[in-house]
Amino acid sequence: MSNNKRLAEILNRIADFLELKGEVVYKINAYRRAARAIESISEDIEELCRQNRLYEIPGVGERIAKKIREFVETGTIRKYEKLRKEFPEELVKLLDVPYLGPKTLKLAYEKLGVRNLEDLKRVLEDGSLARLPGMGPKKVENIKKGLELYLRGSDRMLLGEALELVEHVISGIKEHCQKVAYAGSLRRMKETVGDIDILAVGESKPIMDAFTSIEGVTEVIAKGDTKSSILIGTRQVDIRVVEPHQWGAALQYFTGSKEHNVHLRELAKEKGLKINEYGVFKVDTGERIAGESEEEVYECLGLVWIPPELREDRGEIEAAMRGELPQLLDYGDIKGDLHIHSNWSDGGFSIQDIAKAAEKIGYSYIAITDHSKSVKIAHGLDEKRLLKQIEEIDRINRALNGRFVVLKGIEVDILPDGSLDLSDDVLRELDWVVASVHTRFNEDATERIIAAMENPYVTCIGHPTGRMLFQREGYPVDWEKVFEAAAKTGTCLEINAHQDRLDLPDYLVKAAKEAGVKFAIGTDAHHVGQLWMMKLGVGVARRGWLTKEDVVNCWDVERVKNFAKAKRR
Repeated sequence: MSNNKRLAEILNRIADFLELKGEVVYKINAYRRAARAIESISEDIEELCRQNRLYEIPGVGERIAKKIREFVETGTIRKYEKLRKEFPEELVKLLDVPYLGPKTLKLAYEKLGVRNLEDLKRVLEDGSLARLPGMGPKKVENIKKGLELYLRGSDRMLLGEALELVEHVISGIKEHCQKVAYAGSLRRMKETVGDIDILAVGESKPIMDAFTSIEGVTEVIAKGDTKSSILIGTRQVDIRVVEPHQWGAALQYFTGSKEHNVHLRELAKEKGLKINEYGVFKVDTGERIAGESEEEVYECLGLVWIPPELREDRGEIEAAMRGELPQLLDYGDIKGDLHIHSNWSDGGFSIQDIAKAAEKIGYSYIAITDHSKSVKIAHGLDEKRLLKQIEEIDRINRALNGRFVVLKGIEVDILPDGSLDLSDDVLRELDWVVASVHTRFNEDATERIIAAMENPYVTCIGHPTGRMLFQREGYPVDWEKVFEAAAKTGTCLEINAHQDRLDLPDYLVKAAKEAGVKFAIGTDAHHVGQLWMMKLGVGVARRGWLTKEDVVNCWDVERVKNFAKAKRR
């Protein structure tokens, strides 16, 4: 685990402890803001400390800086060590249960003796939690739903977390490998991942030695000549070393999905072939006819190579038979990010710094989409402040002289009646308007979203389902109606690439595409260190069968502007 990640975890845990103690909100939020910023920066915290640059980190003042220095010097923070002795660690973990909240947990701890997960299950089942002051049937039902989400996520991890982990492991073994790649649901870019599977070609002993001694290993579950398993934290990572002639067959087999592979085996059987992780074989003679590459495995079955993201048995094999697989957008096709927050609202960096970071990535434009005024907790912009921000963006664009473009945007709240949080008079001054639901998650949002799409200045609907992975289910929506309205009004739907959201989900992306809807991928980044999450959004888009033509931010900036203007005519 990196220094930055470990420090962020400690700061977040301090905030958790303070919540349980009932401390004032501003102190708790100070630790959380600093943790988010530290986790997102690319430079090592030790190096920033050595260079006396801690105050450059958004949210880091004198008090937090002092604790960071203590962490760098000792590997921990005294305040953290002191606080953790006041509460059982198992109790603090329950703060991660959606809808539970620190006040309810504190009450359950003090009045009902809730100290761990089993205790929480008990008080939910026997009704004693429902009898606590301030607890109603709806709140208890939400906590039960939250517990289901929590348990569902306990044996899986977010796609972004899994990618970070697998890249750490591969960087530690790649010098010993002729070939190395990850497989499984991670290679298929599923939104959540269980265990991580890695395949390698090379001399077994040095690979296995390096694998089992990777930094962060908490347990070596098994170590063998061809297969080993480790735990990093609580996450299992498996590796298999295969022969070069087996590489393609093994990669195809262990990538899955199970349903895709079963369908392939049925095709093979019809052709008198047998397919497994070792290769493709003729059933009658046992002759091995393919396996060195994935392409030749598919070719033996009369198919073109199918991209991993499509391998879910959702029509991709039939499309490959007909020669009708889409030319999916590629990770390098993205020309800009269309959902970014700056320090004008709740982001951590200036517009200028964000533009610089985005240009370094290779983008040619970004859209700054800060929150609107009703999101008070995020210091949302009213009309007056938004007009001032527009002036600043104009100044920045003049200085950039066409080399890079900052689009003037907003993430405007869709109010309960479907109206917008800002007037049309100010929205017409913008290049890109993302409209999002941020309240009343239990109510059907269909008509609310459609009403927003009928506004001529709304370009895109942000994080359309409202879900947060492992944290919150989305609000009820009639998607057929929403997709029809999006296509009719020329409003695109967002694929929110933040690892906590990945919203729209891939199956809805595919359905929306079939309804004629266009899409925009945005990271919803609040720090420049989150811009990398675009990769996750592209993964969702590929799983939804999208091409470059389907995704607005694969287009050049003038075409993006014209797309927004076309709706206003």
